Amino acid sequence: AYTTIAADVMCRYKRMKGYDVMFLTGTDEHGQKIQQSAQEKGLTPMELADRTVLNFRQLWEALDISNDDFIRTTEERHFRTVQAIFKHLMDQGDIYKGKYQGWYCVPCETYVPESGMGEDKTCPDCKRPLQMMEEESYFFRASKYVPQLLEYYEKNLRAVMPRSRYNEIVSFLKSGVRDQSVSRTTLKWGIPVPGDDAHVIYVWFDALINYATACGYLDDREKFAKFWPSVHHLVGKDIIRFHCVVWPIMLLALGINPPVTVFAHGWWTVEGDKMSKSKGNVVNPFEMIERYGRDAFRYFLLREVPLGLDGDFSEAALAGRINSDLANDLGNLLNRTLQMVDNFCGGVLPPAPAPGEIEKEVEALALKTLKAADENISDFAFDEALKAIWAFISRGNKYIDETMPWKLAREGREEDLRRVLNTLWDVLRLAALQVAPFMPDASRKLWEQLGLEGDPLAFPLDSLAWGDRPGEVRVKKSRVLFPRIDMAAWKKEKEARDARKTAPAALPEEPEHEEQIGIENFRAVELRVAQILAV
Repeated sequence: AYTTIAADVMCRYKRMKGYDVMFLTGTDEHGQKIQQSAQEKGLTPMELADRTVLNFRQLWEALDISNDDFIRTTEERHFRTVQAIFKHLMDQGDIYKGKYQGWYCVPCETYVPESGMGEDKTCPDCKRPLQMMEEESYFFRASKYVPQLLEYYEKNLRAVMPRSRYNEIVSFLKSGVRDQSVSRTTLKWGIPVPGDDAHVIYVWFDALINYATACGYLDDREKFAKFWPSVHHLVGKDIIRFHCVVWPIMLLALGINPPVTVFAHGWWTVEGDKMSKSKGNVVNPFEMIERYGRDAFRYFLLREVPLGLDGDFSEAALAGRINSDLANDLGNLLNRTLQMVDNFCGGVLPPAPAPGEIEKEVEALALKTLKAADENISDFAFDEALKAIWAFISRGNKYIDETMPWKLAREGREEDLRRVLNTLWDVLRLAALQVAPFMPDASRKLWEQLGLEGDPLAFPLDSLAWGDRPGEVRVKKSRVLFPRIDMAAWKKEKEARDARKTAPAALPEEPEHEEQIGIENFRAVELRVAQILAV
């Protein structure tokens, strides 16, 4: 959810800036881990993948993700692309057959050098025991392209972000990269090596190619030529070496430019603890959406910590953000403004007089906010962008306290009142546009309550002008945008929920009596029996 929400915000924002965006997400479904997990559940690998993919598709819908494509690595288009690329590299001598022996991590689907192993021969990433494996393998001449990749990174300092990850990758490359094993003979769940069905293409070699598949590398060269020169990846920090070492080397071997940027985000703990199914502290996005709303969940994940750092997820912090940022700041500004337009102007925004000094200062901050948000979003600094936007929203609330519109109305200072209400309306219009990529639903509701038509996400940001409005505007005050959470009641409810998680499951009570039917009705009943294989 975290990775995909961040990507969604970036894509929505770039569309508002006039870019033609292709937003891809999907699932990589091959490999030993999937095969073993399916066997344990009594399923075929494809059945397991189908179930998992359905969950992701439903989650993206629940989170309002605006992806243009969803690729599965089991699709025929990907199968053909992977085999074509593998054969191309074989034909030019960059893939050759040899033997491989080493310590292998099944869950991570990767060999681990002895220098990188944890205590008791464990994987440095997932901490699980490694297995010694020896097998015939095809190898990719990764070492051949390391100097070329280092040169690319030295010329493109934003190719790996944040900066700490860039330094890590450059250091890793300089320490030496061996040729990579890119096939397996120990499993069948994968794409066969072209011309050698005894070998299955290694899951990571296969999975990384999904980006090229969906971008039209094999089937739509015009589309590929359009989008690939400016491709960006957003990934978790655990898979950064695959994306910043193996993948760009594969692309260089194909004569294609590496990604413009690979941004590696951090991990989440839960109230100070690592997420663990056994501890029962895994955050279920579906539950968070149902309890707090998807906009609040999206906002919290990107506001709470810088994207490149690890963060701690706390429901109390989420509820606090809803009350302080969303209800108190944004919601309060909207409610106060619309109520005053209703009370003092019959719900119709009056004509705007020339701005005074304080209004010019608010306008200057508006332009500064637009610039700060643009720079920060382009750097994947979503938290900083939101801080800038919220500083502007807070300025709107302060402006109400400074100008006291209720006093202006009482004193009959009509021109000053019109000036204040128009400034507040424009603050909210800008806020609606700025929060649109982060909180699409709230933005649309805000936009509608301001009396504006259309979708704010379709508004071209570069044409935004302060004080610009479409003729007469009738505001439409509606329900509170973000209702406040009663924290005392919330705390009791949370404690009850936590107690239910740790309590043993209760057996269902026996009914006092069961209704019966006659033999004629019984003959009409169709009985079906099923055995539950997995839950």
